[in-house]
Amino acid sequence: MDRHTFDTRAGFQARLDDCLSRARLSLALFDPDFGWWELGSIRNDVLLREFFRHGGRLQLVAHSNARLERDAPRFLRLLRDYGHLIECRITDRSLHHLTDSFCIGDGHHLLRRFHSDHFRGEVIFNAPSSTKLHLERFQSIWTETQPGLQASFTGL
Repeated sequence: MDRHTFDTRAGFQARLDDCLSRARLSLALFDPDFGWWELGSIRNDVLLREFFRHGGRLQLVAHSNARLERDAPRFLRLLRDYGHLIECRITDRSLHHLTDSFCIGDGHHLLRRFHSDHFRGEVIFNAPSSTKLHLERFQSIWTETQPGLQASFTGL
């Protein structure tokens, strides 16, 4: 197990890069709006395209997709190009009290911010036992969602 903490935006972005680049099969992401994730950045576009080229699947859950639609045109292009490997969902209103933020890669890597308004968090690599609880939590959140972003919804 490899564990690191962070408390800055740069630290979060660096650890997110690490988590995205280590994932091969699956990424499960939860955040209220993905505003700080920079999913539309050139760097993340490159990392995610590599992930998708090898058949990786992305599940993304948010309370709102408005910031992704407004601020992440590269992510919308990814959705158009790899829509068969990406599923974006919106939480039911009953889950809007959830304020943490996390990314699970292949069920072995976990990046989490304790509160989505702050950058303090941790990343744990190569630790399936440490990610198990968060993966189960993600799956229970997933069951309380409805379809979100899709290429056809954004006019792509």
